Amino acid sequence: MSNLFTRMKDSITSDLHQLLDQKEQKNPLSALNHYLRQCEQETEKVRKLVERQHLLKEEFTREYHHAKEMIEKRKYQAGVAEKADEKDLHHFAVQEQLQYEERARHLQEALTNASHQLDELERKYEEMKHKLKDMHIKRMELMGRENIARAHHRMNQVLDNSAYTMKSYSRFQEMETYIDRLEHQVNRDYHRSTIDSRIAHLEKDVKNKDGSSIS
Repeated sequence: MSNLFTRMKDSITSDLHQLLDQKEQKNPLSALNHYLRQCEQETEKVRKLVERQHLLKEEFTREYHHAKEMIEKRKYQAGVAEKADEKDLHHFAVQEQLQYEERARHLQEALTNASHQLDELERKYEEMKHKLKDMHIKRMELMGRENIARAHHRMNQVLDNSAYTMKSYSRFQEMETYIDRLEHQVNRDYHRSTIDSRIAHLEKDVKNKDGSSIS
């Protein structure tokens, strides 16, 4: 258990910046994810130890109460045997009572130790959960900074890349030229259709006048 607490102290209770150290300088999010997985594994181990320690404490408690019950039972039986002048039976009951008393003292000591160990494990477990929560928050902060950094890098590429900018400007000029050409074509077609319509109308008027003069 001392080895476990040593690992817990090294991987959980240390300052986050000390844990990341040089790896954080190269890739902080990757380093944090690595330590986060380690911490989650250690926290799960401690959670299982807490559960086992609870079961152990319950078992010590049951055995202790059973020993106390047997003490009272053998004490009563020794009294009955003594009144009945059953010396052998009385002697056996007294010896049994003494053995249960010794067992009860031992179990009480074990129960006290188990309770102290459980308190320590639970305290460590809560501390580890808080550290995990802090690391998750730290991870989200790093992800946010990484996203902003990537966005800025992308925007800088677009704004600073002269080739990309000239290409975009060239395409914009081509589009303007195409629109101008299309507009000119539309206007020319419109005027052409207007002239054709007017000439046809004039031709019709002339024919009508010629026909009237002949008649």
